[in-house]
Amino acid sequence: MAQEQWRGYDIIGDVHGCARTLEVLLERMGYARIGGVWRHPQRQALFLGDIIDRGPRIREALLLVRDMVEAGTARCIMGNHEFNALGWMTPAPAGSGRRYVREHTERNQRQIQATLEQFSGRAAEWDEFIDWFWTLPLYLDMEAFRLVHACWDDQLIESFTAQYPDGCPDIEFLQASVERDGFADQVFDRLLRGIGMPLPHGLTMTGRDGFTRAMFRTKFWEEAPQTYGDLVFQPDGLPEHIAIRPLTDRQKRELLIYGRDQPPLFVGHYWQHGVPRPIRGNLACLDYSAVKYGRLVAYRWSGEQRLLQENFVWVDVI
Repeated sequence: MAQEQWRGYDIIGDVHGCARTLEVLLERMGYARIGGVWRHPQRQALFLGDIIDRGPRIREALLLVRDMVEAGTARCIMGNHEFNALGWMTPAPAGSGRRYVREHTERNQRQIQATLEQFSGRAAEWDEFIDWFWTLPLYLDMEAFRLVHACWDDQLIESFTAQYPDGCPDIEFLQASVERDGFADQVFDRLLRGIGMPLPHGLTMTGRDGFTRAMFRTKFWEEAPQTYGDLVFQPDGLPEHIAIRPLTDRQKRELLIYGRDQPPLFVGHYWQHGVPRPIRGNLACLDYSAVKYGRLVAYRWSGEQRLLQENFVWVDVI
């Protein structure tokens, strides 16, 4: 079915190996497995990336999503975890001082360990999925709405699209991302991880995931923030003495704003909690921590330009 013939789209948040939960969600939305592929007679599924890592059925989730994409019943964009897998497998450029684009540190190993374990003894199949990851665009602009894993940046996307009209990076672009703060690094970090702001005075925080960071992820739509606490957008809040700290005028000028007049935007990535709802009329996050016994969430879009809470569908992960 051609794109213009779909009567609606079902945008699905981070799966992270929760294949059985995904099947329940698809069934709840009227999809059925026909000829080995999940299909809907009138709608197409759109996945926000992060199909892999952490969960109990990563291989099964990848097979389900890839089969749908290849059959035309779904599309999928790249998440930071698919990007990480490409970096894990791709040799670094000569002279970079590292062996792989994503260094094989203990921390990075922990993030991808569940995926590697579940493909143990299936090296050829894993290689096929790595090849498939290269076909995943970093974003989708459907004109009436947009998808990106973490953050939409018009300027970066316009510059990237000028080089890669299909939105898919190649190995040279991936290898170029080892240059800290270079263009490739900015594209991957902004679109797939969001906007980071350094904690003041070189402070660090250890999150609930066990990782210690010197930055926190921020909102990219807040129009008049005054303090650090006004900007934080991650599962772990800021300590009160940092949250109340005023932003400098320079920090305010450097903020990226996704305007209220721009097309509806769907993101994943941010580990939300509670009852799924729009962040505002043209913005929704669909990552509700499914793999952490949260919810696997979808939004059923049928042409509306202001997002509606009743169009969210989810499965509680028990």
